[in-house]
This record gives sequence, structure tokens and C-alpha cells, in this order.
Amino acid sequence: MTEGEAVASTRHDAASQTAQTPPRLSVESLAIYAALASGVIGAITGIIVGLVLPPLPLSGTSSFGSVAAVAAGVVAAVAGGVGYWRARGMPGQEWRQSLSTVRFTVNTVSVVLVHVVLAMLSTIAVFLILSLGFIGLEINLLFWAAVLMAVVLGLSAYLTFLSVSRITTQRMSSLLMSFVVIGTLTSMVTTTDPLWWETHFSHLGTFWSLSSLMFNGTLVIGGLLVTTFAVYLANDMRALTDRGILTRESSPQTISTMFVIMGAMLAGVGLVPVNISLLIHNLCASGMALMYIGMLVAGPRILRGMPRVYFVASWVFLGAVLGSTVLFVTRFFTLTAFEIVVFALIFGWISVFIRFLGVAGQRD
Repeated sequence: MTEGEAVASTRHDAASQTAQTPPRLSVESLAIYAALASGVIGAITGIIVGLVLPPLPLSGTSSFGSVAAVAAGVVAAVAGGVGYWRARGMPGQEWRQSLSTVRFTVNTVSVVLVHVVLAMLSTIAVFLILSLGFIGLEINLLFWAAVLMAVVLGLSAYLTFLSVSRITTQRMSSLLMSFVVIGTLTSMVTTTDPLWWETHFSHLGTFWSLSSLMFNGTLVIGGLLVTTFAVYLANDMRALTDRGILTRESSPQTISTMFVIMGAMLAGVGLVPVNISLLIHNLCASGMALMYIGMLVAGPRILRGMPRVYFVASWVFLGAVLGSTVLFVTRFFTLTAFEIVVFALIFGWISVFIRFLGVAGQRD
């Protein structure tokens, strides 16, 4: 490289860094402002709670933690909605402005709902841990009610705003996996039937209780998020086809459509529990599994241009699904174990797929 080229490269890098700095700084600044405003609202809310309600325990059904969780969910909804809408104008996300109103609305609702649920569950978990450390403590002072509520709401707004403003396909897949795992685990530990696992996984959603609402709601919101994930995925794949890395021009539309169907089927599993309609529930679960297997089997044809090792990994995932099916049919696996394994394989494959998609066309 000549001296002139080196200087030009340095200027280009500096210009790129300068161009990237304002949006990042703007997001951080707005997140701080959102946190400060929410903190003030939290302090006022804490004072009102302290004045209106009797002394409350840290955790439980009627507790300060449950009130804080609801408030955190409201703040997360506002911060998430504003932050996700505003991020459309950020570098790298301008393509979202071309989405139809319906598609953008579905994407916004799914992203916001996921952050609302995560904010509420995180708040409940924190106050549960605090209650185990401060056994018998009740919030009976306005000062501590105001401080705790301000901290909870401030952090909820700050973290939510940053998260929705920087969503990429990679982060979307991580968010999807985290949400489904956390929501399912919460349902498992709060279910009214401690022996649910002796029946099947879907048994968690058959009770008229908060735990079943959590389980079914996790599947429904997770399904919506999969459809949003499909939109981001199609955009990334379209860039690869334009560069000639993926040789099949129809691959973005094909894969994204299959993911949309998978998301709709996942939502259907939650919308129709087995105690309402076993047939529809099983059809939705089977449809989701068929889309997954279809993407694995048709991958070498649809995704021609992906790294060779990706297809090796896909065959491994397919072999694991078939092997698990054999173990289930031979009754080595219970139905619950089989469902857990298949779900783990699906979300594990999604993570592997996205990582290889991100490095497609690069040289070692």
C-alpha cells in the first residue's frame, strides 16, 4: 500500500467512525434521558404506593415486587415502542422504513411484548431474591418505596431502550431463545401440577392459572417474534444474494416464508392448548416440526453458497432429530423428554444458522 493510499484509508476509517459515533451517542443519551424520566415517575409511584397501600412484603402475590413488576412492564412498553420506532432511521436499519404498515406493526408488537415480559419477570426474580436475603422485611417507609421503584423503572427503561434500538438478526435470535427459555422455566417452577413432566410438555398450558397463561403466552409471543425474525433474516439474505454469495435468488423469500409458517405454528400451539383441541394443537406442533425438517433437508439446494461446514452441522441436527424420534418410538424417551430435545434442537439450529449466515462469503 502506498503512502497516499494509507492516508486515504485512514481518512476513510476516521470518517466512518465519525459517521457511526453520533447515532450511538444519540441512543445512549436518549436511553439515559428515558431512565431519568422513568426514575422520577418511579419515585412518585413509590410514594403513592407507600401512602395508599399498607406495608408490603418484598415478593409474593400481593407484594411490593408485584407492583414494581407491573410498573416496569408499563415503562418497558413505552420505552420499547418509542425506541423501536425511532431506530428505523439509524444506519443499517433504514430498510425497515419500506415495510408495510401491517408487517411493521406486527414486528413492533412482538419486540415490545418480549421486552415487557422480560422486564416483569426480571423484576419479580430480583425481589424474590431480595426476599430470601431479607426474610420478613416489609416496605413501610416512603423513602425506600420511592428509591426501589425509581431504580426498577429507571433500569427497565434504560435497558429496554438500548435493546430495541440495536436489534439485529443475531440479537433477535438470542432474544428469541432467551425469551422462550425464561418464559418456559417460569411456567415450570410456578405450575400448579408439580408432576406435569409425567404427562407431556404441553400439559403446562392446560391449567386455568397464571403459570399456564405464562406458558401459552410465551409460545404465542415467541411465535410472533419468529415472524419478526423472518423479516430481518430475509433482509440479510437478500444482501447475500445481491453480492452473489447465495446463488439462488429465491432463497430469501423461501426461507423467510418457512420461518413465518413456523412462527404461526408456534403461536398456534400456545393459542390452542391440548385441553381445548388436541387435533389443532398437534397439527400446529407437527407443522412447526415439518418446516424445521424441511429447511434442514432442502438446505443444500435453497442455501447454495453457504459454508460447507454449515451443511455438515445441518445434517448433524437432522440426525439428532431422527435419532430422538427413534428413541421416543422405542420408549427410551418419554414424550416430555422428546419435546424438550426437539425444541432445543430447533433453537440451537437457528443460532448456528444465523452465525454461519453472518460469515458467509468471508475467507478464513
